[in-house]
Amino acid sequence: MINITFPDGSTKSFDDFPTGFDIAGSISEGLSRDSVVMELDDALVDMSTVVKKDAAIRLITTRDKEALEVMRHSAAHVMAQAVLRVYKDAKLTIGPVIEDGFYYDIDMEPISEDDFPKIEAEIKKLVKEKIPIQRSEVSKAEALAFYEDEPYKLEMISALEDGQISFYEQGDFTDLCRGPHVPHTGFVKAIKLTKVSGAYWRADQSKAQLQRLYGTAFFNKKELKEHLRFLAEAKKRNHRKIGEALDLFSFHDEAPGMPFFHAKGMELWNRLLEYWRYEHKAAGYVETKTPIMLNRALWERSGHWENYRENMYTSMVDEEDYAIKPMNCPGGMLLYGTRPHSYREFPIRAAEVGLVHRHEMSGVLAGLFRVRAFHQDDAHIFMTPDQIRAEILGALQLAERIYGTFGLDFHLELSTRPEKSIGTDQQWDVATEGLRGALDAYGREYRLNEGDGAFYGPKIDLHIQDALKRTWQCGTIQLDMSLPERFDLSYIAQDNEKHRPIMIHRTILGSIERFLGILIEHFAGKFPLWMSPVQAVALPINDALIPYAQEVEGALEQAGLRTEVDSRTESLNKKIRGAQLANIPLILTIGAKEQASNTLSVRTLDGKVKMGVLRDEFIQTVSKNIATRALDLPLFA
Repeated sequence: MINITFPDGSTKSFDDFPTGFDIAGSISEGLSRDSVVMELDDALVDMSTVVKKDAAIRLITTRDKEALEVMRHSAAHVMAQAVLRVYKDAKLTIGPVIEDGFYYDIDMEPISEDDFPKIEAEIKKLVKEKIPIQRSEVSKAEALAFYEDEPYKLEMISALEDGQISFYEQGDFTDLCRGPHVPHTGFVKAIKLTKVSGAYWRADQSKAQLQRLYGTAFFNKKELKEHLRFLAEAKKRNHRKIGEALDLFSFHDEAPGMPFFHAKGMELWNRLLEYWRYEHKAAGYVETKTPIMLNRALWERSGHWENYRENMYTSMVDEEDYAIKPMNCPGGMLLYGTRPHSYREFPIRAAEVGLVHRHEMSGVLAGLFRVRAFHQDDAHIFMTPDQIRAEILGALQLAERIYGTFGLDFHLELSTRPEKSIGTDQQWDVATEGLRGALDAYGREYRLNEGDGAFYGPKIDLHIQDALKRTWQCGTIQLDMSLPERFDLSYIAQDNEKHRPIMIHRTILGSIERFLGILIEHFAGKFPLWMSPVQAVALPINDALIPYAQEVEGALEQAGLRTEVDSRTESLNKKIRGAQLANIPLILTIGAKEQASNTLSVRTLDGKVKMGVLRDEFIQTVSKNIATRALDLPLFA
């Protein structure tokens, strides 16, 4: 007799060895129909798995979060099967689940989105057939024999240890896989191919270039439709397209992965950093600057030469190895070490917006989100142990103010000591409790990531959420017990003896370039007035009014507003449309009536129009909106 224990503590006995289907069916037919996989003694297994001893189980249905990942894994197999039906010579590699979907890397002829309908037509047939998905296990020798004509599968199997290897079969399709999977292909009810790109086998440029076919899947069409709507909105907000349309930045083959910021992009950049400096000065930070290139001895001392060299750009200067900095920290250590320090100076808060370079593979470069040259808003805070809590709390509050200015919410994660780390148990206890105490005092919920800290100290990660509810890890607060040791940093404490300072690494924006990319998509290119590269445009309705429009421009510029005049020989409607496409927040129509009454006709980007606004009133209202860094456009009485 087999005894099965359910999550609520109840038990059920079976005379024979039951499968997951048997267990679900003994409760209800509906549960059996909706069950995707089974959690058997804390491991997910197929519903067809036979339970051979007393066990605790949980039936995972289509309503459980774990089920979606399993189904998407199965969807990758369904997609691969459909591809093989359409492209007979295709060779499969791997097909993992990723956030919001899955992909499969396939060695096949290049395809485009125009080819998706014929693949999706085959997918629909496979789903409709409800083909059972069955697991089998074979020896390594049998697996090698089965895949004798599949070079990628052979390579993967050869790398496995001897023993049983699991296959999954669905009709005429078999794939090497550890599972688990849904019971049959009919569970993949709502599936859609989303994009295709190139990818190198094993991410090695010397190996074959494959077609990476992406897709997503849901248990019902309503959820798929909502997700596709989200993807369409995200596509409209693509920062690369908006950046080109608004003349903000560009990329060039002469410097791959290194953005060129145009004049309007620099206005955006400068407004962001102007605000960043304002908040940091108010929070008691000083700003520093360190060189972009430092010699090998420094990078050996910091540990980067040994552990990070493959990502660093190096050069020979005066017959000595140098490296362009991939991060600002070692330079910050040299700055601290230029003179003795006393506990009376602490905390020292030193911030730097430093240009760093990291060699990223060309295949992972992605607009401003993944670049090779970028600026980090680093800060290094040196303090005594009893100041840890207050300084971390201050950094969290500073981050909240900055993120809030852009309408960005965020959540927090605390990562603790990993398996491989430096420092004593006492140091880690002090550091971790300092972070935990600050988070508790902050009063905001946080997630705990046990064992996910850096090798040199625990950390807090700040994940912001944009207008599309996507999350981005930008800010981080890390306690470092490595660099102060490596650079022999010290201070004179109250006991008149030398002590090692506690040091925090801290970023809020992370990469300035990446943060700007996030803001571009968050605002869909329609920036708050205080950030907008061009805040107002004057549209004279005829050439005779151009001089007056220029007079208005001069008055607004003198008041600090970034203003342009559109003096093209075009219709007013065309000028208005052009200003709207350029996302200029304030569109000022200049006619004879406005000139005579010294007023403005104001159209805001949200479509509201106010006639007869006195020029001084306009300047006063707009200036207040800018000074408060408001997210909404100004309202005119």
